[in-house]
Amino acid sequence: MPSFINQIVFSEPAGRPNSVVQFTASLVFLGMYLYAWNGGNGDSSSWLLVMMVGSALSAIAESLPKDQQLTAGILRATAVTVLLCLLAATVFAPEFVVG
Repeated sequence: MPSFINQIVFSEPAGRPNSVVQFTASLVFLGMYLYAWNGGNGDSSSWLLVMMVGSALSAIAESLPKDQQLTAGILRATAVTVLLCLLAATVFAPEFVVG
């Protein structure tokens, strides 16, 4: 199993199409947060910032050159950790996510 994880996490970056989609998702999450913050509901939508950071880290990882496998793997693992922390927050501190 660890070799399978190593093959996926530390593989070559996928390139521009994947990074553009993930960076666009990051901008969408930022736009949603700014819209909620502008309406006075920024405190209950702070989970959108976590989603933005996770997708931005993935976008950066996929936009790296092909020879930067280790750096891309570290960024991917960090993005997964950030998103898993959000998932854990829904269980242990649901007021962070729901408001």
